[in-house]
Amino acid sequence: MNFSNSNRFMVILCCCALVVFIYIFFQPKCVEKVDPYNYWLLEKLNMKEKNESENVTNRYLHNPLLRIQQRGEYWVFYNLLTSKRTFAQFESITYTTHGDFTFLDNLPPLLERWRGPIGVALYAPGDDFKSSVDSIHYLRDCTTYLIEEYVTFHVFFKGEHHPKEIPNLNEVFSSAYNCSIDPSFKTINSEKTYKALNNLTYPVNVARNIAKESSQTYFVLASDIELYPSLNIIENFLEMINKSQIIFSNKNPMVFPLNLFEVEKDANIPGTKTELLIMLKDKKAINFHQYVCAACHNTPKYSEWIDTKETEGLNVFHVGKRFGPFAKWEPIYIGTKDDPIYDERLSWEGKSDKMTQGYILCVKDYDMMILDNAFLVHKPGIKVFKNDPGRNVHVYNTANLINNVIKKELEILFGVKEGCII
Repeated sequence: MNFSNSNRFMVILCCCALVVFIYIFFQPKCVEKVDPYNYWLLEKLNMKEKNESENVTNRYLHNPLLRIQQRGEYWVFYNLLTSKRTFAQFESITYTTHGDFTFLDNLPPLLERWRGPIGVALYAPGDDFKSSVDSIHYLRDCTTYLIEEYVTFHVFFKGEHHPKEIPNLNEVFSSAYNCSIDPSFKTINSEKTYKALNNLTYPVNVARNIAKESSQTYFVLASDIELYPSLNIIENFLEMINKSQIIFSNKNPMVFPLNLFEVEKDANIPGTKTELLIMLKDKKAINFHQYVCAACHNTPKYSEWIDTKETEGLNVFHVGKRFGPFAKWEPIYIGTKDDPIYDERLSWEGKSDKMTQGYILCVKDYDMMILDNAFLVHKPGIKVFKNDPGRNVHVYNTANLINNVIKKELEILFGVKEGCII
């Protein structure tokens, strides 16, 4: 039997199609392996059935900006609740901070002084997730209007310590909180949180990075939630930047550190440098962590700073460096979203959590533009050193991690410079 070329081509094509069909039909199905700790969330977000899909979607309708993403071993609810106001990149400065729900009583007084955008990252493992949502709801509905205007909340937890269930956030935040009921941060002692009961460490640098990276604005003040700023920092800083054009004319990268202070337990928090200097003279205020880690917050020209009276606006008082007598300095500063991040392997319990970032700032020759009239004051109460055997174990392990692992990494990545230490 003779075949024309066209007939031969059709036979070959049919055979190829048959082979492909057999391969696809009989091929074993691939099953994706899912981390058992994280399967719960994947299951909740799975759209296997229409009704299930609608239920899951509806619980997040309160906020179209909400993103649920994995960050290493953590799940992050970015923008769990966003501020009503939005800001252009150079319109303001975002105060980025962190904690767990037991620290949220600090937000209203902080906001009264800052009066600008704030980003808060809350660590909320297990049952602490519900307590965090409850506390956020209370703050929005039962305290100052500034919460709704200016604060954006992010919440995160490790996969193996996920909540048993996620409350319907759309129902929660679409309803009014009953303000006659105290929130979780007033009724649950810090020793009774899920974190404490399960002996979990606090991933402080994960929280810092989440809040910082999520900022709407270019300039950020990455700080602690118990540190209250002096008044009018935002407008004075932006005016200084616009007038001096310092960020364009300076050859080195730079940040703008603020001096830090503590005040007595029953003292009023000073709002201006003039008020602060009076309190220092009367010994009602001291340098931050003076009795805990004086070297950590020993800033260049500190004596001259406290001997200099307040002036109008805001200016650079002195340009310092993080080496020599200040090699252990842990500056808290106004910087940008582009500045080095914090090492997420370090915990609050292990201490030294800002030292690795400080090393990078030093090696990269950052100028420390210390501001003349701006400062931060810790929530009233003088801190004293307390020996904590339980924490000492974490400190020892952290020191080993830094010296044997992280230090070598940083030296390879960023180099070595005389006087720069971790």
